[in-house]
Amino acid sequence: MKDVRTFYKTLLAIGAGLCSIPLLTTQALTQAEATVTSIQPPRLIAARTTYNEVQVRQATYYFTLEVPATAKELQQVTLTQTQGAENISFDENNSRAFEGTSKREGQPLESKVTSDRQNRTVTVTFAQPVPAGKTVTIGLKPERNPTYDGIYLFQVRTFPAAGQSNGQYVGTGRLQFYQNISSE
Repeated sequence: MKDVRTFYKTLLAIGAGLCSIPLLTTQALTQAEATVTSIQPPRLIAARTTYNEVQVRQATYYFTLEVPATAKELQQVTLTQTQGAENISFDENNSRAFEGTSKREGQPLESKVTSDRQNRTVTVTFAQPVPAGKTVTIGLKPERNPTYDGIYLFQVRTFPAAGQSNGQYVGTGRLQFYQNISSE
């Protein structure tokens, strides 16, 4: 009888231990998820052009990103043209980045702008990572607006200072160009 009692006590202890494993696992997952979700990626909040008529040479395309207070520092941004009747070429030397928005320009940010025409991608790399809690705007100077009117889309990805190879998709910038009616 004593052996049976010991057997049941052991079985009860093992059963109670096994039942608590899912609870511990759930708590661990909840804590891990909270850590991951507390870091927000930057987000694209605006995209605009100073001139939306085709073939204009003095336009600037502004892409404004918000880097939330809970984000990692921002090191690099890529803008890939995913739609449009023609590939837009950019003047890398006259493109720039600054704190603030296109309407409220702040401090200039030292950056390097490169483009890959074959992949329709412009890359902006900041000399110093942009800290969390900032708004940053990239002003790209096209050689000229496209010849063909229509909608041109740019997929925007950001890369933190501590390298993440694929980056984070943060939005799509939409620019629309119109035929100049007055010149027809």
